[in-house]
Amino acid sequence: MACDIFRHAGIEPTVIEYLKTPPDRETLLRLLAEAGVTPRQAVREKGTPFEELGLGDPSVSDEAIIEAMLRHPNLIQRPFVVTERGTRLCRPSSEVVLQIIPPLATPFTKEDGEIVGAGGSL
Repeated sequence: MACDIFRHAGIEPTVIEYLKTPPDRETLLRLLAEAGVTPRQAVREKGTPFEELGLGDPSVSDEAIIEAMLRHPNLIQRPFVVTERGTRLCRPSSEVVLQIIPPLATPFTKEDGEIVGAGGSL
């Protein structure tokens, strides 16, 4: 959905498939910091080894979550979107991308019929 919003704005996004090319520690830490999210907020639970690694336990440290993400890239929530205007984790709400792209000339209609971006922002 975030890619659809980019295309609606006339921007062709570059998609980095980090399951094929996982980020290194420095890149992952930079994405988290720039997006203003903690490792716990950026960890993906469904379809990952989240439960078997015990990552749901509140006592698990951010460092342990980062280490798990580096060993198991499918634990990294996606997509992270990076533009000149900033970085956002566009999950669960893809329209967060509107915060880091130029104002839309016309509203964008999501698959469910909801209109976002009217007037250039949420």
